[in-house]
Amino acid sequence: MAAGGGVVKHILLARFKEEVTPDRLDQLIRGYAALLSVVPSMKAFHWGTDVSIENMHQGFTHVFESTFESTEGIKEYIEHPAHVEFANEFLPVLEKAPIIDYKPTTVN
Repeated sequence: MAAGGGVVKHILLARFKEEVTPDRLDQLIRGYAALLSVVPSMKAFHWGTDVSIENMHQGFTHVFESTFESTEGIKEYIEHPAHVEFANEFLPVLEKAPIIDYKPTTVN
C-alpha cells in the first residue's frame, strides 16, 4: 500500500460565531453535506452536535467527519473548486475550528 493509501478520516470541530443564526447554520451544514456529491474523493460525510455530559467541549458545538480513501484524496478535496468555494463561505463564520486527519486503526 502506498504511504497515502488506506482510509483517512477528516475531522473538523466547530465553534461558530455567536451571530450565526440557526437558519444560516442549517444552510452551511447542507452545503457541507452537498460536497459529498460533487467531490469524487469524498466517500462519506457525517456530522453531529456535542451531547457529552462531561462539559469539556470548550465551546465546540459541532463535529464534521468526512471519509476519504487516501491522503491524496484529502488533497484533491482541499483543492477541489467546490470545496474552495464552500470553505470561503464556511470558515469566516467560525470562531475556531481545529482540523485533524487520521487513519483509523484497531487494537487487536
